[in-house]
Amino acid sequence: MNNKKENTQNTFVSHLSELRSRLLSAFVFFVIFFLISYFFSEQIYKFLVKPYSDAILEKNLDRRLIFTALHEAFLTYLKVAFFSALFITSPIFLIQIWKFIAPGLYSNEKKALVPYLVATPILFLIGGLLVYYFIMPLAIKFFLSFESSADYGSLAIQLEAKVNEYLSLIMRLIFAFGISFQLPVVLSLLARIGIVDSKYLKERRKYVVVIIFATAAVLTPPDPITQIGLALPLLLLYELSIITVKLIEKKDNA
Repeated sequence: MNNKKENTQNTFVSHLSELRSRLLSAFVFFVIFFLISYFFSEQIYKFLVKPYSDAILEKNLDRRLIFTALHEAFLTYLKVAFFSALFITSPIFLIQIWKFIAPGLYSNEKKALVPYLVATPILFLIGGLLVYYFIMPLAIKFFLSFESSADYGSLAIQLEAKVNEYLSLIMRLIFAFGISFQLPVVLSLLARIGIVDSKYLKERRKYVVVIIFATAAVLTPPDPITQIGLALPLLLLYELSIITVKLIEKKDNA
C-alpha cells in the first residue's frame, strides 16, 4: 500500500517537474523575444500608432502624442516589448502545454484536439486584426468628432492623447478581442465533454445576448463603436458555435 502511494507521489512530482521544465523553456523564449521586441520597440510603436496617425492625417489635423512624466515614454516602450513578446510566444506556451498533456491522450483524442490548437491562435489573430484595421480607426474618428474650434469667449477643445494611454487602450482591445474570439473553441470543447449541447445553446441565446453586451461594456471603453464592434462578432461566433456543436453531435451519433 505504501509502495503504491509512494509511486503515485513520485509520478505526480515527475509530472510537475516536466510541466515546470516545459513552461520554463517557453518562458526563456518569452525573454528572448522580449529583448528583441524592446530593440525594435520604436518600430512596433509606430505600427500600433498608425490607426491614430492615419485618422489625424485624413482630417488634415496638427496633432501629437504626449507624455507627462519623465519615465512614461520608457515604460511605454517596455509595455510595447512585453505585449509583442506575449503575442508572439503565446503559441509556444500552447505547444508546450500540448506536449505535456498529449502523452496521456488516446490517438482519437489527439486528433479531436488538434483543430482547436490550430483554431485558437487563428481566432486570436482575427480578433486583433479586427481591432487594428476596423475598430480603432472608427473609434478614433468618433472621439475626434467631439473636438470644437475656438469661438469668441471660449477655448478650443482638442485631443492631445497620451502615448501610454493610447498604447494601453489598443493593446487591451487586441487582447480583449483575441480572447473573446475563443468563444467557439470553448463551447465546442464543452460540447465534446458533454457539458453543453446545441439545444442548450439555442435555449440560452437570449441570456447570452445580454451577457455578451455586458462583457463588451466591461472590456471596452465607454463608447458605442468599440462595444458594438466586440458584441456583434461575438454574437456571430455564438451562432457559429451552435452550428459547430450540431456537427459534433452528428459525428458522434453517426
